[in-house]
Amino acid sequence: NNWSFWLLPFAFGMVLSTLFMEGGAPNFGWTFYAPLSTTYAPPSVTFFIFSVHIMGISSVMGAVNVIATIMNMRAPGMNYMKMPMFVWTWLITAFLLLAVMPVLAGVVTMMLMDIHFGTSFFDAAGGGDPVMFQHIFWFFGHPEVYIMILPAFGIVSHIIPTFARKKLFGYHSMVIATSSIAFLSFIVWAHHMFTVGMPLIGELFFMYSTMLIAVPTGVKVFNWVATMLRGSMTFETPMLFSIAFVVLFTIGGLSGLMLAIAPADFQYHDTYFVVAHFHYVLVPGALFSIIAGVYFWIPKWTGVMYNEAMGKFHFWVSFVGVNLTFFPMHFIGLAGMPRRIPDYALQFADFNMVATIGAFLFGFSQLIFVYNIIQ
Repeated sequence: NNWSFWLLPFAFGMVLSTLFMEGGAPNFGWTFYAPLSTTYAPPSVTFFIFSVHIMGISSVMGAVNVIATIMNMRAPGMNYMKMPMFVWTWLITAFLLLAVMPVLAGVVTMMLMDIHFGTSFFDAAGGGDPVMFQHIFWFFGHPEVYIMILPAFGIVSHIIPTFARKKLFGYHSMVIATSSIAFLSFIVWAHHMFTVGMPLIGELFFMYSTMLIAVPTGVKVFNWVATMLRGSMTFETPMLFSIAFVVLFTIGGLSGLMLAIAPADFQYHDTYFVVAHFHYVLVPGALFSIIAGVYFWIPKWTGVMYNEAMGKFHFWVSFVGVNLTFFPMHFIGLAGMPRRIPDYALQFADFNMVATIGAFLFGFSQLIFVYNIIQ
């Protein structure tokens, strides 16, 4: 477990070292689509590939450790259906990591072969197919999204019952919903690729399977709301972040359903609407839940209580900042502003200014968080 952690700084250092190499650092986005990451990439891409391999090894080792601990080292009498939801979500996340990390390792190895060993997996001139890269990458990439969000579900499922003074509503359905989300995450990957020219039957399959994933997610949201219903609620900082998580994650989920509709996605694809959707799921999702977890457990970790008033101030500034940043992106995305651009038309300037102010506000709020935790 320790080794899996210390591999990460080494891998991160390897990526950072590319900034000082001839030709510069890798100049493609986090999706590193071929041929931009193969034929047209700087020489430093090789270091990027090896760092991804090392991070993958770290993830697999950590996942094996989590699975072995949960399956073999539970307390006497602690069967699976008595485990806290947080433990369940980590168990399922660990299995997801084991399943998809070899796929990522495979695709970056194919990139390496294309660059240095004369193969043409992703080079159309040599009989390869750049779209195949997207299929393999997103087969890893979509379960990866749930790897980031499932532990967040676990944290929130722990905090909400605590501050509602009630048991978690529908424990068994929560476990089944979490497992269903994990399974469905493997059969929805091509919703990232509706515009590449897939056969109609493929588009229909991925459209319906993507919509289907809303069902277990809706079960979880319903159960969290039902847990709070008629509870003896108090609104300390961890609970505020957890409620914000439920509300904002639901907004992100609804925009995700819009993106799942293949004909409509031709309008939304690669616009700021997708950026808005993804960040409504990820920032209030993963980040808010991590912050909620830190506030919830740090008195137990350190024996020292944080400043509650400052914690609530941090929450409200974060909440306003997140919504100011990402909500306007829905509108500029629908108006046609593409993602990944250095400049934009003047018609988008006002919404972008609002988003920038929100981003600075959100960044400032995290300084409050750091100060509150350190003091």
